[in-house]
Amino acid sequence: MSVIRILLVDDHEVVRRGLEMVLKIEPDLQVIGEAANGIEAIEQSQKLQPDLVLLDLKMPGMDGARVARAIKQVAPHTRILILTGIDADHEIATALESNVDGYILKDAPPSELLHAVRVIAGGQAYLQPAVTKRLLRRMAATSASDAVRLPPQLTPREMEVLKLMATSRSNKEIGTALVIAEETVRSHIKSILSKLKQPNRTQAVLAALRMGLIDLDSL
Repeated sequence: MSVIRILLVDDHEVVRRGLEMVLKIEPDLQVIGEAANGIEAIEQSQKLQPDLVLLDLKMPGMDGARVARAIKQVAPHTRILILTGIDADHEIATALESNVDGYILKDAPPSELLHAVRVIAGGQAYLQPAVTKRLLRRMAATSASDAVRLPPQLTPREMEVLKLMATSRSNKEIGTALVIAEETVRSHIKSILSKLKQPNRTQAVLAALRMGLIDLDSL
């Protein structure tokens, strides 16, 4: 069994201890280090090259978005899951534009946190459903870089996959919903990213919203 190596980053020790307690009982998860601020997080990421960083979005001195960008530079293969409070839409949007791989609220149940960790470590994105629609509306409205582009020609099946991507479904869940193989889902997503000219699933969904390819109210 492959073990997911995790770095914890939060300026509150009690939060780090709580996360460690949840994670350490899982046989496929290993906490390999922790950091209390952005500088430590960057240094530890460079040194340890973790599979995943659980990163607090709001920390003194250096915000999570800046830390995330720096981590991606020193540890390009490390995945980043943002931990945040419910009142942080603007900060989450900024972080997502820094190519983090997902976010989850700090009050999420342990089962959802574990699911998000495994989804992101598996190379997919995780946007917590509780706030995804509100957040994506904000991001789509405030980022117009794709507004003037003509939407690409996606196949009917690619459109089905794209709509499910917007609801934070994993590749396996998309395959189950559409009764197709997971490998076929990955092929469709690769084609969608190429046609939308986006680097990852999150940015692809945002671009699709700005182009009018999908409507949040219909999801």
